[in-house]
Amino acid sequence: MSQPHTQSSSLSAAHQDMPSSVVIGLTGGIGSGKSAASAWFAEQGIDVIDADVIAHAVVAKGSPTLLKIQEKLGDWVLLPSGEMDRAAVRAHVFNHPAALMALEAITHPAIREMAKRQLANSRSPYSILVAPLLIEAAEAGLANLCQRILVIDATEDTQLVRASGRDDQSMAKIKAIMANQLPRAARNEHADDVVCNDATLAELHAQLAPLHQYYLSLAGADD
Repeated sequence: MSQPHTQSSSLSAAHQDMPSSVVIGLTGGIGSGKSAASAWFAEQGIDVIDADVIAHAVVAKGSPTLLKIQEKLGDWVLLPSGEMDRAAVRAHVFNHPAALMALEAITHPAIREMAKRQLANSRSPYSILVAPLLIEAAEAGLANLCQRILVIDATEDTQLVRASGRDDQSMAKIKAIMANQLPRAARNEHADDVVCNDATLAELHAQLAPLHQYYLSLAGADD
């Protein structure tokens, strides 16, 4: 585990409209153990805001964001139920970069605004903002809501084993997802804190415990 230090990375530098409380951005590659780490923080009474959950919420049936996507890409984005056809949209933007840019131009501001509202409503000493592409999707602006970035790191072999055991996806698909994410070294360079999660849950928790105390101290709640 990296030792906490006082200088934040450029991505997690102060931003004029960031929440006033301390926000820790939590990220990592597929299968690294982000969910296990965020669950541990939640067990300590820390509010966890999940960008993936928000990304689903902003395109809920009848939402203004989904209407904008329909207007931009066409009626085919909707299922007969009125919900977004996520599989069709995912396949389309994978093969059409321009469509991906158009989609992100609509969804990213909505995700950011909902994240800001949830962070503003947080009542724990500090908050955790979980986002798989916190660093990669810099244009979404989520990293600028964070004072520090915590990366949950794991070897590529560990990532493959975990992701294949958890998700109903082929190794080829998992490798494709990994290829779309930053390499480990590049991701870790952007981190303020790095936790190696190649072993047991107990060892993961043992590394998170001192970080929790450090984050409490940043929030002035370590008394």
